[in-house]
Amino acid sequence: MTKPSQPQPLTIPPRLLMGPGPSNANPRILSAMSLPAIGHLDPFYLEMMDEIQDLLRYVWQTENKLTISISGTGSAGMEASLANVVEPGDVVLIGVMGYFGHRLVDMATRYGANVKTISKPWGENFSLAELKDALETHKPAILGLVNAETSTGVRQPLEGVGELCREHNCLLLVDAVTSLGGVPFYTDQWGVDLAYSCSQKGLGCPPGLSPFTMSDRAWEKLQKRTTSVSNWYLDMNLLSQYWGEPRKYHHTAPCNMNYGLREALALIIEEGIKNCWQRHQQNAELLWEGLEKLGLVCHVERQFRLPTLTTVRIPEGVNGKSVSSYLLKEYNIEIGGGLGELAGKVWRIGLMGYNSRPENVLLLLEALRKVL
Repeated sequence: MTKPSQPQPLTIPPRLLMGPGPSNANPRILSAMSLPAIGHLDPFYLEMMDEIQDLLRYVWQTENKLTISISGTGSAGMEASLANVVEPGDVVLIGVMGYFGHRLVDMATRYGANVKTISKPWGENFSLAELKDALETHKPAILGLVNAETSTGVRQPLEGVGELCREHNCLLLVDAVTSLGGVPFYTDQWGVDLAYSCSQKGLGCPPGLSPFTMSDRAWEKLQKRTTSVSNWYLDMNLLSQYWGEPRKYHHTAPCNMNYGLREALALIIEEGIKNCWQRHQQNAELLWEGLEKLGLVCHVERQFRLPTLTTVRIPEGVNGKSVSSYLLKEYNIEIGGGLGELAGKVWRIGLMGYNSRPENVLLLLEALRKVL
């Protein structure tokens, strides 16, 4: 094989990431990630793991003992949630209102679940009455919902759902990939049994980790399994020993990624989680008002819009891909296109973590005005 030419030093375009994720990271986070690596069983690193757990409990608003960062992106968190509590033949009811509901269906099916679904058009969510009827009809062991559907920009309300699940002896599993850190989320108050997110959106850290939390009810179901967890890497029986006492080696954790997550969580502690939620909401409303002035229409009804991810209908006669390509080429601003049923119909604009700032909103609106 011919030796390749010598690569030049790596340079990255100065992108402003205002798509569905990742978001730009705060310089403090990048600085933390550049610190020297240490061993994944080093006493200092183990202490930091304990700190990360405490910080995550605050952001998740939970007292769950098993609250950790999984070494893998948000999809690993999704897989971990299903792998640990789904046994072959379990009835798993999944609410599908977008692309990531379908991904839950796919994963649950691979673990042998008897999957049942309820569906809403892409841009709508489920009412409590609809969920109640579905639980009574299907009698599932697990109900899976996407709290923040990244493909549509819809927020699925969770108030009262946990109570329904307890009435029907059912676990509540929630995808919070595009909500954690940017959208109010009360794990314990809402009775959520399993939830997962990612590091690169509302937390404003680079991609690579999946914050995860598991209730005592979910842990009890795991302990009553008659079959082994099919996924060794994500088996919480094993991971709980690495994140608990006494420490037991499981895998080589990405220590520098966890440095970054620790700093991202510290920034949220400084701001206060409720202030963080409010900042995301205020900047989203600034965006929505600016889009309206440009004559653009949001895809989702205002009361159910995500403050972290806004879907904007592409005007008739406009080539949506050309607009997003021009924004990237001429302004270094990334926005996303539609997924699945909304492909070619919407733009997806993210305001997450460090990027949820008014100056970014105004910059994007001015660029859009010029392009359109």
